[in-house]
Amino acid sequence: MSSWLQFLEGRGARADARRVADFGDANAELAAARDATIVADLSHNALIEVTGDDAATFLQGQLTNDVEALAIGAAQWTGWCSPKGRLIASFLLVRLSGRFLLMLPAEIAATTTKRLSMFVLRSKVKIADASGFLERIGVAGTQARDQVASVLGEAPAALRAIEKDGVIAVALDAKRFVLLAPDARAQQIWLVLSRSATPAGADAWEWTSIRAGMPTVVAATQEAFVPQMANFDLIGAVSFQKGCYPGQEIVARTHYRGGLKRRMAIAHFDADAHPAPGESLFSPAFGDQAAGVVANAAPSPEGGFDALVVAQIESLEGDDLRWKSPEGPRIRIVSRPNAPAS
Repeated sequence: MSSWLQFLEGRGARADARRVADFGDANAELAAARDATIVADLSHNALIEVTGDDAATFLQGQLTNDVEALAIGAAQWTGWCSPKGRLIASFLLVRLSGRFLLMLPAEIAATTTKRLSMFVLRSKVKIADASGFLERIGVAGTQARDQVASVLGEAPAALRAIEKDGVIAVALDAKRFVLLAPDARAQQIWLVLSRSATPAGADAWEWTSIRAGMPTVVAATQEAFVPQMANFDLIGAVSFQKGCYPGQEIVARTHYRGGLKRRMAIAHFDADAHPAPGESLFSPAFGDQAAGVVANAAPSPEGGFDALVVAQIESLEGDDLRWKSPEGPRIRIVSRPNAPAS
């Protein structure tokens, strides 16, 4: 176990092999995520560092968003597709002076790093796992900006990053931030933040991502969605003006010619069991054929579970989806995308 996780366990964290689940009171953490402010361990995410003279050009030719247009000190959501235009991974990408950092689920980080490295060829690019050098902390809620400013003296604007005294702060939006820091500094930051913010595990953080409509590709959903199914076009995670990347022709054809039949929406499961990414959803209009899939899910402060689901647009509009089987528990659509089906 790393010294970081030992530090957190000394402060009440309950961890398993994959993540910090909670700090002893999961319900209070979820309530704080909804009503106040949390400081969350993000060790279930990994960091990939990309450096070298050709780093920007290399990433531009691999990812769905416009990397070359990204300014130093800025961040973007982006994805990596198979040649068939299906998402293999989704990233928070941060451009810093001389390097790029990509945050993604730890469960797919090693295979993603290895597969990306296969495309470097003769380019002046180095791809490495940076997870061992920078701990990951999330701050979310009504006072998140003030909390970040309390440890760094300032807080970045949305999708901007600042690097100060070895700490990198990235604003995902007005109420959610990611802090990246070496172990000893991360421990100091945690002690300061936890005086005013509620320490929280992965579930509370993931709930904030779901309510923000930000999908994460995990092992169970790799190659399940083209970017538009996961609303990448609505959250600014895909560019239709940049050059080629794997699957670009299929993604562009879907955009310009239409025909998209599935979209992502926020849903609520009134259930005791945790919905799992990759589980099927059904609708009367489609009989025994799956009409959708669970993308991400987390416990809800109101009980049950909130989730991001990707499903037939017709089923989302009819709000008639059922979980696991055509006769399974009914789920409720909380929020649908406002964009046309294209």
